[in-house]
Amino acid sequence: MKKYKLTITLTTLALFASLLSGCFGNNNNAADSTQITSGNSSQYETLEPLSQTYFIFDTVVNVKIYDTRATKDNLQDIENILKNIDQKISRNQENSEISKVNAKSGIAAVKVSEDTYDLVSKALEYAERTDGLFDPAIGKLVGLWNIGHEGAHVPAKEDIAEALLLCDYHKVEMNDDTHEIYLQEKGMDIDLGSIGKGYAADVIYDYLADKGFNSAIIDLGGNVFAMGSKPGGKKWTVGVQDPTQERGISIGTIQVEDKTIVTSGIYERFFIENGKLYQHILNPTTGYPVDNNINSVTIVTNRSTDADALSTTLFVLGIEEGLKFIENTPDAEALFISKDKKLYGTSGFKELLNKTNDSYTFAN
Repeated sequence: MKKYKLTITLTTLALFASLLSGCFGNNNNAADSTQITSGNSSQYETLEPLSQTYFIFDTVVNVKIYDTRATKDNLQDIENILKNIDQKISRNQENSEISKVNAKSGIAAVKVSEDTYDLVSKALEYAERTDGLFDPAIGKLVGLWNIGHEGAHVPAKEDIAEALLLCDYHKVEMNDDTHEIYLQEKGMDIDLGSIGKGYAADVIYDYLADKGFNSAIIDLGGNVFAMGSKPGGKKWTVGVQDPTQERGISIGTIQVEDKTIVTSGIYERFFIENGKLYQHILNPTTGYPVDNNINSVTIVTNRSTDADALSTTLFVLGIEEGLKFIENTPDAEALFISKDKKLYGTSGFKELLNKTNDSYTFAN
């Protein structure tokens, strides 16, 4: 029986990464097609993607498959995948596996599916690696603030203090033999909001790969997975959202192939009370939303589950410690955007970024 602790700095991936130049993110017909070339021929043909929009995880999900073999059955399969994930890991679904674990906190262990067990285990690995700055046991605190939902407000100090006592990943017991999860304290609550969308993107990616597709865009509320390359072999061009502007306005672009791009930012889920903005990324040591000089953090890496966890972790760590953390993470690059329009990036992200907005300048 392994014991872990969970105190989360929760998140919602408030990422915008719009795909430009005939790839994704625009609503006109031209942007819904990708130009491909055959061999050395100068003749181009337009390949329209098979696409579908879904609403799940409280967000709009867009999937575009660039392959003439794709059918509506594939889109239906993806919808079923999304619903299945939601019914397993959403704490807002009364009968989900995670809700059942939470309901039995302090009472009994609950057997869950292998998928749910593995995802919670992954979240706990990040909790261990970050000394609790990433903590899936933050659910009580998340529910208390309720940011992004009607009725969000600043809770009473005593309520925050009480919730913090239940945010402890060390009090999550995992049984590898039976796939049972037990929360030691009554009232504890697992929340996978800071890792769930990334996990869903990875599952969809794996489904498409198993079907033999190798060119697609998977976008879960801004959590983008650019699968393979564009038809014709060119890289995808992805816009990095300007956190001070409406969705779709970027500070620059990056070109990627078979990468996921995830951003956590303060600009999409928040409320204002007595003139102060409270955004959704919570600091597990204070019980309050993170309040530092960071506007957004963007991650580029190989798997979206990791990108989700990393974007939240770096946001709470702050710029200096966050850069140290990510530089020690293989195959991952990061960009911080500060509230005073300064950019702080890993060496790899600096090489990727084609900055197009001169009001933003690198400070490192």
